[in-house]
Amino acid sequence: MKIKELTKMSICIAIICISAYIAFPLPFSPVMVTAQTIAINLVALVLTPKQSFLVVILYIFLGVFGLPVFSGGTSGLGKLFGPTGGFILGFLIITPLISYLKGKNNSFKRYLFITIFIGMIVLYIIGSIFMSIVQNVSIISALSLAVFPFIVGDIFKCFLSSFIAVKLNKVLKD
Repeated sequence: MKIKELTKMSICIAIICISAYIAFPLPFSPVMVTAQTIAINLVALVLTPKQSFLVVILYIFLGVFGLPVFSGGTSGLGKLFGPTGGFILGFLIITPLISYLKGKNNSFKRYLFITIFIGMIVLYIIGSIFMSIVQNVSIISALSLAVFPFIVGDIFKCFLSSFIAVKLNKVLKD
């Protein structure tokens, strides 16, 4: 890999880590509102599928090995295998998927469509199923706790990340 690519990837890891600190809890849900959706979508939209996968796996390793990089400054295997762990693991799937599907053109509409209708839906599915299993609740309960309250905010975050990605991709052209 070139130094430019490694630098972009390092900055993306830092952005994901920082975005986890921009968080606040909801009293009725174990899931926090964070800026991670923006960061994950941004990573997927500015990097290649391979690069975005590596960035997220390194981010997860940082958290598993004790650095406080998960939502609200938490870390450890307990967080990864807790009620919200499915969302963290879902990042590992949606970033290369979004990155692959974004195409070659720097298109806001395409980015927005992919992040909302593929990225968020896949993340919601993975996170909800994981939460349902870990919390031993129905899938409807998991959706009520971890998806429904976040949909409007996540759509806004998809708009924001798509907008930023279009601007960044213009600047970062090879």
